[in-house]
Amino acid sequence: MFGKQRIQEQKLQNKALLNVVAPMGIGFAKNSLDLGENRGKVFGLIHYPQKVEVEWLSKITNIPATVVAIGWRPVDNANLINAISRSVVWQRGIADGAKDPLSRQRAEKAADDGENIIMQIDREGETVGLMSVAIMPIAKDEKMFKRACRCAESIVSVMKCKMRVISNLQKEGFRHISPSFPMEQKIEGILQRIVPMSTFVGGFPFAGSGFNDGNGIYFAQDTSGGLVIVDTWKRGGDRTNSNFVIMGNSGVGKSTAIKHIILSEFMRGTKIFVIDPESEYRELCQNLGGQWVNAVGGSRGMINPLQVRPSPKDDEQETECGRLYPDEQCSVEENPERKLSQLAMHMKNLEIFFSLYIPSITDMQRAVLKKCLVELYQRFHITWTTDISGMSPEDFPVFSDLYQLLKEKAAEEGQVYKELALLLYDLAEGADGFIWNGRSSVSQAGAGSEENGAIMVLDTNALQGTGDHIKRTQYFNLLTWCWEQISRDRKERVMLVCDEAYLMIDQNVPQSLVYLRNMMKRARKYEGVLAIVSHSMVDFLSDSVRQYGQALLDIPCYKVLMGTDGRNLKETTELYDLTEAEQEILLARKRGHALFMVGAKRLHIHFVIPDYKMKYMGGAGGR
Repeated sequence: MFGKQRIQEQKLQNKALLNVVAPMGIGFAKNSLDLGENRGKVFGLIHYPQKVEVEWLSKITNIPATVVAIGWRPVDNANLINAISRSVVWQRGIADGAKDPLSRQRAEKAADDGENIIMQIDREGETVGLMSVAIMPIAKDEKMFKRACRCAESIVSVMKCKMRVISNLQKEGFRHISPSFPMEQKIEGILQRIVPMSTFVGGFPFAGSGFNDGNGIYFAQDTSGGLVIVDTWKRGGDRTNSNFVIMGNSGVGKSTAIKHIILSEFMRGTKIFVIDPESEYRELCQNLGGQWVNAVGGSRGMINPLQVRPSPKDDEQETECGRLYPDEQCSVEENPERKLSQLAMHMKNLEIFFSLYIPSITDMQRAVLKKCLVELYQRFHITWTTDISGMSPEDFPVFSDLYQLLKEKAAEEGQVYKELALLLYDLAEGADGFIWNGRSSVSQAGAGSEENGAIMVLDTNALQGTGDHIKRTQYFNLLTWCWEQISRDRKERVMLVCDEAYLMIDQNVPQSLVYLRNMMKRARKYEGVLAIVSHSMVDFLSDSVRQYGQALLDIPCYKVLMGTDGRNLKETTELYDLTEAEQEILLARKRGHALFMVGAKRLHIHFVIPDYKMKYMGGAGGR
């Protein structure tokens, strides 16, 4: 009868539940324990510093790969004061009778500390109690376990605390830390120390580390190992845009950081455009199924500067004819101003284009050139009121058409046309024609189309061997095309990354920098992000371009400042009003470490990138 009952009880046991709530096995040694597949060791704090900082306990509770238990028990103040008084008298006696200076100094210090505690308890009504702190590093393999133990010992030592292994009591130590058991009296008896209530409460033992927007992407880790979770599209408070600036010397991890951000935004469905001067993003683009474009022209990389690009509407309710209310009917004849902006605004961009390409162009030559451009567009049936939204790349002129028009004018009207024809010969029939003379062949759909994927890399590496005026002119041409992609749809998230952005700066012709600044100011209206990546702060803050370059460094709400020194560090310190501790972070130049500014908040972060992301990045930079 009893045998049948025992069998029934065994059948009622839920073994699956037992396997979930209980580890596979527990073993205890003298100075360690095995918890399933994990190795652990229980330590206890046995000494605390005389003075502690605010939130001092949070540094202990946030040690990576550790479990911490903190106990607190109030004690009777009267009995404590009597005990401390006896201790003070005893220490004074030791100090008076000490023969060596070290013993006398230590006894006097102990007596002074005791008197301060008595005053704090008796006069100010401070509550005191017995506090115990137990720490258990835990890891799956021996290497990681030893690293977790060293990390815990290092952090505790830096705080001027002392801890030791609880030998022969690892089982009791585990029960003490485990939430399944009450506090072990043996462990409390070993670890309890008298501590004022203000010291305990001021330690904020449960203060969280890291930074968390509650939504967004994993960005990095802070110095305590806490996660930094950032929602780059968050608006409100001190965050008004989603722009980035990433600065730092070569080799400190800028490429890794920006590729990490690109991958995170790619996974969120953001369209990505990258201007890549060093061919570092080709493998990343191919691994993500995107489109890589040689942006130095050719059959697949041509962006025709003479192709009119639509100007975006600044008001969400603005209709194509300029009316604020879509129910109202209007025509081009009634309101030509809206259609005027498409060609007229593009003419302003062409003026900057020619100023960058021909820095020595005179005012007279510029005026004649603009007149010829208007005539050229009229030959292609494009006027101030023409709607270009439905036109294809074949409907627009190219530079060989402009060159032929100038030669015709030169034969009839005079010297200025001959000069312009000579200045533009390279664009039409010379070497520069391979970059700009042709119909646009880069997909107008850009990134995000079915054929291209959600990322497009515009590789400008071949430009690095050309003259400065060629580089800056093409960068401006690419920027105007990218702005068209950003402003195409207000509700679509688009990110433009300008790597080595200093290449876009021309101190003699700052219009390109002005255009970049205006893009950054307006991007937030179109769900756009502009990320500036460079290694030199000085390039943006020289006297000739400071009024434009400084805005590119000030406007972004997200600033990642990595290792730097010398004049760059000085300029960074003055611009962002860095403290000495923040300067030391940059001066250390540790790879992957950065000062991260999120609005008004500043964090010391470490980019710890998952292995799966590193595989996507490829081997060209960012390793």
